Amino acid sequence: MPRGLDHIVHAVRDLDAAADLYRRLGFTVGARNRHPWGTHNYIVQFPGFFIELLTLAEPDKLGSDGFSILFGAYNRYFTQRSEGLSVLILESKDARVDESEFRAASILTAPTMRFEREGKRPDGATVKVGFSLTFAEDKAASNIRFATCQQHYPENFWNPEFQRHANSAVGIVGVVAVAEGPERHTRFFEIFAGAAPIAIDGGFEIRTPRGTIEMLAPANFTHRFGVSAPEVSRSPRLAALRVGVANMSLLEAVPEQAGIAGIFVGNPRVVGPNDAMGAALIFEPVAREAR
Repeated sequence: MPRGLDHIVHAVRDLDAAADLYRRLGFTVGARNRHPWGTHNYIVQFPGFFIELLTLAEPDKLGSDGFSILFGAYNRYFTQRSEGLSVLILESKDARVDESEFRAASILTAPTMRFEREGKRPDGATVKVGFSLTFAEDKAASNIRFATCQQHYPENFWNPEFQRHANSAVGIVGVVAVAEGPERHTRFFEIFAGAAPIAIDGGFEIRTPRGTIEMLAPANFTHRFGVSAPEVSRSPRLAALRVGVANMSLLEAVPEQAGIAGIFVGNPRVVGPNDAMGAALIFEPVAREAR
């Protein structure tokens, strides 16, 4: 069964600075949340998808459990080298099915893990949110962590108030990864996403029920988006997030508000990794919500 995009982790060293940047870019950013293994996050929500701004704020809380190792310690190591998009998470309808499929294909990293935490509604009310994550591994992509996520209290997590953004962003269009030799990763992505890759110029794409996953060679990425590709000699990297925008004219004031050099003129418009803490943010016009 095809799996749509669920969320992506933007790992940073200064979490409050990242939240401030996203606010200045016109996004609505939620409250700061804390995980028991020491990572903290802020959430930028869209219908059915969210960006997780994340850092390891309390390293003394790291333990020997799976979340500490696969999520907390991994993101600490990631941010010691660079900032940017570190984890790609797809939606799960049934974590048990994902675990079985990943095990059969020899890409399962660990048995499915579940955790719960408190969240806050826009009115400040406290609610419970819960997730089961099933991690998968592309052994040739050590600088990307992959997982699927099943939500147990979706009615407490998704909220239209958090999905209204001053820049008119309405949803996720896609995620772009970069690799030397994208074709070497097609089998993993086909199993992980549950859908067949389609060859495109310089790589491949997978059209999921929510957004497109693309993997491009570095030169093709730079040619298409006008910004430098991440260094991928040792491993592929998640490079860019494509965000659908209902009113592109609202982005005209973003550079000054965000204190950045400017958004590249054209279609799409791009905030480069030097301005967006290691990630490229690509704004594309859409006629309706991207789901």
